[in-house]
Amino acid sequence: MKTETVTFPGAAGQTLSGRLERPVGIPRAWAVFAHCFTCGKESAAATRVSRALAKHGFAVLRFDFAGIGHSDGAFAQTTFSSNVDDLVAAADFIRSVYGPPSLLIGHSLGGAAVLAAAGRIADAAAVVTIGAPADVAHVEQNFADAVGTIEAHGAADVKLGGKPFTISRDFLQDIRNQPQLKRIAALRKALLILHAPGDGVVGIDNATVIFQAAKHPKSFVSLDKADHFLTRPEDAAYAADLIAGWSARYVPVPPMPVHPEGYVVAEETGDGLYANLVHSGQHMILADEPKDIGGQDLGPSPYDLLAGSLAACKSMTMRMYANQKKWDVTRIAVAVKHDKVHAADCADCETREGKIDQFTVSITLEGDLDDTQRARMIEISGKCPVHRTLSGEVKIRTQVTA
Repeated sequence: MKTETVTFPGAAGQTLSGRLERPVGIPRAWAVFAHCFTCGKESAAATRVSRALAKHGFAVLRFDFAGIGHSDGAFAQTTFSSNVDDLVAAADFIRSVYGPPSLLIGHSLGGAAVLAAAGRIADAAAVVTIGAPADVAHVEQNFADAVGTIEAHGAADVKLGGKPFTISRDFLQDIRNQPQLKRIAALRKALLILHAPGDGVVGIDNATVIFQAAKHPKSFVSLDKADHFLTRPEDAAYAADLIAGWSARYVPVPPMPVHPEGYVVAEETGDGLYANLVHSGQHMILADEPKDIGGQDLGPSPYDLLAGSLAACKSMTMRMYANQKKWDVTRIAVAVKHDKVHAADCADCETREGKIDQFTVSITLEGDLDDTQRARMIEISGKCPVHRTLSGEVKIRTQVTA
């Protein structure tokens, strides 16, 4: 996983600042994350959920709305509607540079923003809200003491989250005039609503209103003991797990790269010195080296993969045999360890100098088997194809394709 800093033009021409969380290999989908009111892209919820989703294979753009964080513009000149426009601009940027933004995620007022923007983003197949208000005007409670001043004088300076912001009359009127329930009813996209029962900022009754207004497919999942801002890392990870699992039904998976039939292909990910993504048909496995030799330990080492191949082959071979014999074998587990050992220490090896490769195999068999049957199963494990390949003559032919 890696984080890239990106900039792109907002709806009104300002330069908006974003972070793109990218997974290793080809992303399952491209997503846009909208942050909460005045929070910014570096908020705990935005950062943690985006990075956790990247571990699930999603590429996620989290960005600052105009006038927030590192984005250009003056907050006093923005409105909820301009934030929605910036969200559409972010989706346009992802589409033009990377791929279709098929997943929209919003936290708190950002959740209201993705609901408002979804109808303008045709690629978006699924929408997720986290602690979102059903009525955009709900955010008014954050500066309730200044509303009279704003209405009378056109603006007021307030402190939100310990930081100064200027709230304009235009902003106030804009949040009060949003047809949010009509938008939700017309969404026509898969919707996942995540909300914590104990949310003290945006009450859970908001989730009920959103759920009732939306058409199917729609889902609601409680975030249990999480707070509104997902301050605990485990709550953000849980939210990401839910999003990843739920969206698999609705978000289209990109086609896998085409490789020569019958070949398993390893290619560098660019994440660290040695990380490679191994493609086998439609399957992907991340391989890396341990940290003590310069890798990042992002996946099993090449020798671990080889040991895993031997273990899986032995397990499958024994299962096939047990099923054919109709033996009562309830569990098979095979552990394999690879070592380089001195040939002189190997009593039954033909090679007598240097080092040789040694695979130590430990087999667990559970079920109603007698000693003869167990011995036969162990013998059969030695006939698995990978075992025979590793212990037989092997020829490796190398050709350069480019």
